[in-house]
Amino acid sequence: MKTLVEFIWEQQSISSQATGEFSRLLNDIGIAAKIVNRDVNRAGLAGVLGLEGTTNVQGENQKKLDVLANNEFIKALRNGKQCAGIISEENDEVVVFDETTTRNAKYIVAIDPLDGSSNIEVNVPIGTIFAIYRRKSVGSSITMEDVLQAGTELVCGGYIIYGSSTMMVYTTGNGVNGFTYDPTCGIFILSHENMKIKDPGNIYSINEANYIYFPEGVKRYIKYCQEDDPSTGRPYTTRYIGSLISDFHRNLLRGGIYIYPGTKKNPAGKLRLLYECIPMAFIAEQAGAKASDGFRRILDIKPEHIHQRTPLFIGSKSMVEKAEEFMATYSPEFQEVYEKSEKK
Repeated sequence: MKTLVEFIWEQQSISSQATGEFSRLLNDIGIAAKIVNRDVNRAGLAGVLGLEGTTNVQGENQKKLDVLANNEFIKALRNGKQCAGIISEENDEVVVFDETTTRNAKYIVAIDPLDGSSNIEVNVPIGTIFAIYRRKSVGSSITMEDVLQAGTELVCGGYIIYGSSTMMVYTTGNGVNGFTYDPTCGIFILSHENMKIKDPGNIYSINEANYIYFPEGVKRYIKYCQEDDPSTGRPYTTRYIGSLISDFHRNLLRGGIYIYPGTKKNPAGKLRLLYECIPMAFIAEQAGAKASDGFRRILDIKPEHIHQRTPLFIGSKSMVEKAEEFMATYSPEFQEVYEKSEKK
C-alpha cells in the first residue's frame, strides 16, 4: 500500500513542478482534513451541529462546523508556513498570514472548508474543496494578482469527501488520484489510481425543483435526458444529493453530468468560481471530463473578485457538450447575462 505522503514525495522526485514546499503544503491540508473528519464524525456528540448565529459574505447562515472547519484549515496552513494566505468562503477578505514568516511563501490557497454544510444534520456526505496557486509576488506583500488567477494557472485542485469513507482526491495536472483515509492508523492510502470518468455517463444531477427558473436550454436538455432512446442509453438516471462535492464524486466514479445553471433571477448561479468550480474543473479535465458555464471553459474564466459566482456544467465530456449545444441553440442570450453578472 502507498500512503499519501509516500505518493507526494514520489511525485516530487519525478516532476520538476513538484517541490518540497508544495509537498509540505499538501501534507498540511491532509492534516487539517483528518481533524475536520474527526469533528464531522463526532458532531452529534460534541454539540457542534446547528447554526453558529453568523452569516458569511454571501449572506448564508454559517453552521458551527463551517466555522470550525475554516479555523482548522487556517491554523494548519498558517503553521505550515508554505502558504502566504488563503481565500475562504467563510471570510469576507483574503486571510493574510504573518509576512515575517511567510513573505517568501510560494503559494496561495483558495478553499471551501465545508461544502454541503446544509446537509450536516442529515448525515449526507459533505467535504472540503481546495485550489493551490503559485504566487506572482514572492518576497513582497500579497497582491490581487496573486489572488485573482484563472484556472489555467492552477498548481493543484482537490477535495476531501467525508462520507461512508473519507477520501482525498487531487490532481497536479498529471492525472487524478484518490486516497482513502484509514482511521485505524490515521493515514490516507492510495485507493483510486489514475481516475477516469466514464463517457458517456448515464446520470444527470440537477435540482429540478428550480425547473421553472432555468434557461430554456437547460429545460430542453433535461427533457432530452428523460427521453426513451436505447441507442444513446437514455433515459438517464437522475441523482441529486444537494452538495457539489457529493454529486461530482459520484459522477466521477460512475459517469454523468452535474448542472447548477444561472437563472433569470440569479444569472451567475450559486457556486463560487475560485474555490469551488475551478478546482473541480481541473480535476474533471484531468479525468477526461469537461467543465463549462454553458458556453465557456471554466478554467479560462478570469476571476473579477474573490467570491465571484458562476454557472457550472461539469461531468462526462459528451454530456457537457450536448448541454452546451442546447444552451447555444435555445438560450444564447444567457452568455451575455452571465458575463455581465461577473462584473457586479
